[in-house]
Amino acid sequence: MRAVRGWLGAWSLAAVALAGCGGDDNGFSPSVASVAGTYNASQFTATNSSGTVNLLSLGATVHVVLNPDGTTTGHLSVPDIGQEGGALEADLTGTWTLSGNAVTFSQTADTFIRDVEFTAAQNSLESEGTFDGATLHLALAKTG
Repeated sequence: MRAVRGWLGAWSLAAVALAGCGGDDNGFSPSVASVAGTYNASQFTATNSSGTVNLLSLGATVHVVLNPDGTTTGHLSVPDIGQEGGALEADLTGTWTLSGNAVTFSQTADTFIRDVEFTAAQNSLESEGTFDGATLHLALAKTG
């Protein structure tokens, strides 16, 4: 998240290390039609050598709409968590693609969301990326 300053911002400087989040979700075979929809964060954590922080409990939100035409709208909000950079507000307008069960985003906003690959399961998207020794985990639940 190069756009994030301070505590979260430092994590984006290193390469992304993806964690396996997939599996055979009861025979679910992702398609653009089945993955398209409205998603909200159900889990959003940051883990480093000091421990794990539940960003949702601190007021963070992620809302994204994956349209069937490959476009996205939405918003990412991370409150000031008392570190050097303050809060983050990011517009998630852009595009998304599906390849197998992997969903990737292309957005103008420079956040970790465009730097990781999400695994599509029935009614959810999930990703984990390691940035400068800290791991961000984001699970999105389909709400519509």
